[in-house]
Amino acid sequence: MYPASLWMTLGAVGGLLTVALGAFGAHGLKGRIDPALLANWNTAADYLGLHALALLACGLTLLHRPEAGLVNWAGWAFVIGVCLFSGSLFAMTLTGLRQLGMITPIGGVLLILAWALLAVGAARLAGPLV
Repeated sequence: MYPASLWMTLGAVGGLLTVALGAFGAHGLKGRIDPALLANWNTAADYLGLHALALLACGLTLLHRPEAGLVNWAGWAFVIGVCLFSGSLFAMTLTGLRQLGMITPIGGVLLILAWALLAVGAARLAGPLV
């Protein structure tokens, strides 16, 4: 699978999961778990959705400019980052194990790195700014 189609596919799957997991949180978990844990679930779903769109942007960029290596690296950082960030919050909500929250910041740092890689990669594609 080419990087462009990989990131577009994973972005679409991320969007699907965002809707499904958001609905599960709103309808399946509401009233069954502590409101603070439900807030964590909602944060995880929000970040999953936002970064699904970022993956689509990576895929569309690579579709037109396959040589954009930093954009491909951004895709990897987005996937790993959202898995660690949102995944740890989803797991913490379902299990109640607050220790899983130690993983969340690692995912957050990877998401920050991903946005930086995407920014630099996009700037390089645009050419000189002056």
